[in-house]
Amino acid sequence: MRGPEADLTLLSDTLREAGKLALRYWRHKPKFYDKPGDAGPVSEADLAVNDLLLAKLRAARPEYGWLSEETADTPERLARDNCFIIDPIDGTRSFIQGEDTFAIAAGICHRGRMTAGAVYLPALERLYTAHAEGPARMNGQTITASERSAPDGATMLTATPNLAASHWPGGLPDVRRAFRPSLAYRLCLVAEGRHDSMVSFRPTWEWDIAAASLIVERAGGRATAGNGAALIFNTPGARIPSGVLAAGAALHPRLLALHLPS
Repeated sequence: MRGPEADLTLLSDTLREAGKLALRYWRHKPKFYDKPGDAGPVSEADLAVNDLLLAKLRAARPEYGWLSEETADTPERLARDNCFIIDPIDGTRSFIQGEDTFAIAAGICHRGRMTAGAVYLPALERLYTAHAEGPARMNGQTITASERSAPDGATMLTATPNLAASHWPGGLPDVRRAFRPSLAYRLCLVAEGRHDSMVSFRPTWEWDIAAASLIVERAGGRATAGNGAALIFNTPGARIPSGVLAAGAALHPRLLALHLPS
């Protein structure tokens, strides 16, 4: 009988296989081109990994919908109770440059809510996983989000523009900023407790955060839209307009209060 645990096993096994494929291109000068509309680069590795994931996952769950950054989207997925949400390579620019923090992210949502998620960093050999009925893990070991509650002095994974005072009308928190190119990896580092929080106030594609947002939640943290709303996935636009805010359970409401003061 299928369920979140079986789905997670499928995702984890397939991502490990996809990671081996990605490493064949990594640091071997992969071909790439820029997408239209300033949507960023896509490499031959993105497309090859997408093809592998599509073939393996849809063969195993043909009744599930499919949403991927590198597959032309259709409304068909909206009629499915369950849907794969895929980012074949999150952090394509860093992948092309030979950096090691790119990730492959794959999740499954059921009627808008994430039920299984896996994020794999093949160059670092780190596999983050969670399903809706179990703990978050990294390489099989349970991970827990930070218990910190004070915004000042907290570490925050974010791009510099997100720390503009205009985003924090309740007062700019005195955080220690860090950065990783992959949104999925940033979320996983929050889940692991290696960083206290992450934020991106730009409109965010679902495939960038779907799998990892569940990992944060199952690690005891909170991941919401940038405006504090619950994250809903497999939506028609496949985008979260207010971005994403994730942190430990005690810190999240205090950061949100600074961003959206009453």
